[in-house]
Amino acid sequence: MNSFIEQFPVVFSALNVGFLQTLKLFAVTLIGAIPLGLIIAMGSMSKFKPLSKAVKTVVWIVRGSPLMIQLLIIYYFPGLVFNNPVWGGGERGRFFAACVAFVINYACYFSEIYRGGIEGVPIGQHEAGIVLGMSKGQIFFKVTLLQMIKRIVPPMSNEIITLVKDTSLARIIALQEIIWAGQAFLKGSQGISGQIWPLFFTGVYYLIFSGLLTILFSGIEKKLSYFKI
Repeated sequence: MNSFIEQFPVVFSALNVGFLQTLKLFAVTLIGAIPLGLIIAMGSMSKFKPLSKAVKTVVWIVRGSPLMIQLLIIYYFPGLVFNNPVWGGGERGRFFAACVAFVINYACYFSEIYRGGIEGVPIGQHEAGIVLGMSKGQIFFKVTLLQMIKRIVPPMSNEIITLVKDTSLARIIALQEIIWAGQAFLKGSQGISGQIWPLFFTGVYYLIFSGLLTILFSGIEKKLSYFKI
C-alpha cells in the first residue's frame, strides 16, 4: 500500500503528459479531417467521372486497410524507400506523421458520412432552390448543409468517439501517448517497473473523455431536434 501511495503521483503525472499528447492528436485530427472530409465527399459526388472514380478508389483503399498499417507506411515509407526521413526521428516528427495518417483516415470516413447526409436530402429541396433563383452555392449552404448537419450528427459522434480510442494506435510509431505512458511502468520507467495498474488507469481517462463527448453530442442532438427532417 505504501508503495502504491509513493508511486501514484509519479504515475499520475506521466499519464497526464501522455493524455495531453492524446488530446493534441485528437484535436488536430478533427480540425483537419472535418473540412477535408467534406472536400473528399464533393469529389466523390463530382459529375466528372475520372475525378469521382479516383476519389472513391482512394477512399476505398483507406477505409479498407488498417489504420495501424497506414501509420507505419506514412512514417517509415519515405525513409526506407526514398532514403528521405521527412519526419525526422524525434517526438515532434512522430506526432506530425501520426496527425497526417489520422487526418487522411478519418477524412475518408467522414466523407462517406457527409455523402450519405447530402444524398439523403430530398431532391425537391434542391429543385425548390433553383425555382427561387438561388445559386448552387446558396442552395448548398442555406438548404442542403443545414439539413445534412441534422442527419450526420449521430454517425459523426460515433466516429469521433471511436477516434478517442484509436489514438492509442499511434504508439506503433513510438508516439508517447497515454497508453505508451502507462505501459512504460510495466517495462520500467522513472524507477518503477513490473507495475500493471498504471495501464488500467489509462482506461479511466478514455472512459471519462468518451463520457464527456457522449454528453456533448447528446446536447447537440437535442439542440437540433427542433429542426425536423
